[in-house]
Amino acid sequence: MKLTAKQLYSKLVDEYKIIGEQGSISFSLKDLAISIKTKDTVGNLLQEWLKAWFRMSNIDFEENTNSQTFPDFQLDKDNPKKGLLEIKSFDFDSGPGFDLANFDSYCNSLLESAFRIDSDYLILAYQMEDGIISIKNVWLKKIWELSCPSGTYPVKVQEKKGVIYNLRPSTWYSERAKFKPFSSKEEFLTALNETRYQYPQTHHSNAHWLKSVIKNYQEHTGILLEVK
Repeated sequence: MKLTAKQLYSKLVDEYKIIGEQGSISFSLKDLAISIKTKDTVGNLLQEWLKAWFRMSNIDFEENTNSQTFPDFQLDKDNPKKGLLEIKSFDFDSGPGFDLANFDSYCNSLLESAFRIDSDYLILAYQMEDGIISIKNVWLKKIWELSCPSGTYPVKVQEKKGVIYNLRPSTWYSERAKFKPFSSKEEFLTALNETRYQYPQTHHSNAHWLKSVIKNYQEHTGILLEVK
């Protein structure tokens, strides 16, 4: 069954009613079984559970064999430019601490695969208490709906000793968040471009980056983005 990301989200949340459900993690070796109460493996196991749920629900998908590369799943087997789905999860009590993407890799990928900006992110927030995992909420978002400005750069990043490593998420679900998510892909691209201009390591090579991304996006989608 071929589904879009929105249809998959509706099936998971509205039909299957995953929000509020509980689970646990156990491990057994020989004659000893233990309940896992640490959060280290929850994210990976939730993704494995989702993969099993896809199969149980007869949802068409292909899994990326390299867990370190984008995307996690391809929902459209016929069109590699569509149905790109990333899975993210986080401890709701701690807030979103995951990476949206590697900064350099993402910016470079948009030069040849600008359609990637339209990928979907399926995000699961959980709480864990005494080994019991509860699904607190689930969202389906675009990258610009997760990303936001920051006090240092026009887009929020993870920076260590002057080196930018990753794009980091906003607290998009909080009304009290100081920085709100971007309202459009155009606004997000503008912030990326301005960050690349401000960042010393990409400043001198940034002259045509945005124009190249806009051109590539039009070549792939037929849509001309109007980015200021």
